[in-house]
Amino acid sequence: MSNPDLIFALGGAGALLAASLPAVLHRLPFSLPLACLLGGMVLFLLPFPVLEPDPVAHRAALEHITEICVVISLMGAGLALNRRVGLRRWSTTWRLLGWTMPLTIVAVAGAASWLLGWPLAAAVLLGAVLAPTDPVLASDVQVGEPVDAENADDEVRFSLTSEAGLNDGLAFPIVYAAIALATTGGAAWMGEWALIDVLYRVCAGVLGGMLIGKLLGRLFFHTRKANLRLAEHRDGFVALASTFLAYGLTELVHGYGFIAVFVTACTIRNAERSHGYNGILHGFIEQIERLLTAWLLLLLGGFIAVGGLAPLTWRGAVVALLLLLVIRPVTGWLAQVGGPAGPRERAVISVFGIRGIGSLYYLAFALGVADFGVPQEELWAVVAFAVLASIVLHGITATPVMTRLDRLRDTRRPSWPGGVTSDGPARPTD
Repeated sequence: MSNPDLIFALGGAGALLAASLPAVLHRLPFSLPLACLLGGMVLFLLPFPVLEPDPVAHRAALEHITEICVVISLMGAGLALNRRVGLRRWSTTWRLLGWTMPLTIVAVAGAASWLLGWPLAAAVLLGAVLAPTDPVLASDVQVGEPVDAENADDEVRFSLTSEAGLNDGLAFPIVYAAIALATTGGAAWMGEWALIDVLYRVCAGVLGGMLIGKLLGRLFFHTRKANLRLAEHRDGFVALASTFLAYGLTELVHGYGFIAVFVTACTIRNAERSHGYNGILHGFIEQIERLLTAWLLLLLGGFIAVGGLAPLTWRGAVVALLLLLVIRPVTGWLAQVGGPAGPRERAVISVFGIRGIGSLYYLAFALGVADFGVPQEELWAVVAFAVLASIVLHGITATPVMTRLDRLRDTRRPSWPGGVTSDGPARPTD
């Protein structure tokens, strides 16, 4: 049995840690997510009657909690980006989405099928689940506060943040493909999947996000009635309202709400780029995001501590390590050949494909819809190990790598009129 009073106390302690640790760990090769993960492992090893962190037994609750965390992180990512959307300005992002993501899915699915002997549906699901990246789990590689200057985002932080903002939604069609393989088999489902799950739902997410973002941007900054101009009230919780509104309305018309939330955030950001209200919105959403992430990682640490990785075989661990050490770095590098990032930036972008909360959400969602012919405990063990390895590897290396890269970049002048400093070739504007 769990003790509700103890749960409240631990929740409060986790919130205090989420508020205080970032400043303490700012210059250390030790991230807040890693601290929360280790704290959860220690906590659940103590003889206290805390909540049992079982993702199989509590699948529905985990699905909705991670869903909320993901949509909030997507709003934060979109509000933080200072660079306007454009084919050339976002060149690295499009390359990562168009090449790295599908190649990663195929490679992970192939490794799962070959090494683990999983059915095709389960292998495709694992590829889709581990495809989304999550820079929230290593704050040094994400864009910081929104500022007036469009050239404030360096290529590494911008690319990793914008990639994560979009690939969280773009993984959904592959998850649906895995579900179709598990439930119907054959190829009869492919036409409907391409038309509905790919074309319609992606377009609905993009168009819905643009429409909602434009309406909210006008309400925030440009409405003629001053008492309705929300930017003048300076309430940060409006960012949370925008998140849920964009997500809920888009999901009601069966579009991809994850895409809609990120597009909404980018559209709001573009509505009035120099207004201080952008910083208020981003600051509020970042605090909520950090709090939810800390709590979830405490639970993930507890899951590991109580034996959640027991079903993990050495082959499953190899698949996860191949993703982090081989598949992502190689596909990330190849996708950027001829792109705007310089050699050092390209290497960092390729390596820091961080896995996190999005992977936990997609697995919980899919397991609530279909049976994939693999024990759920084994699926959770492989995905949890991939997230654990990513948090450890990237959490330790992010600060020194980015500090070194920033020092090298400071010695060079901006290489394109848009202003992003790079050690690569000159970058054209849109």
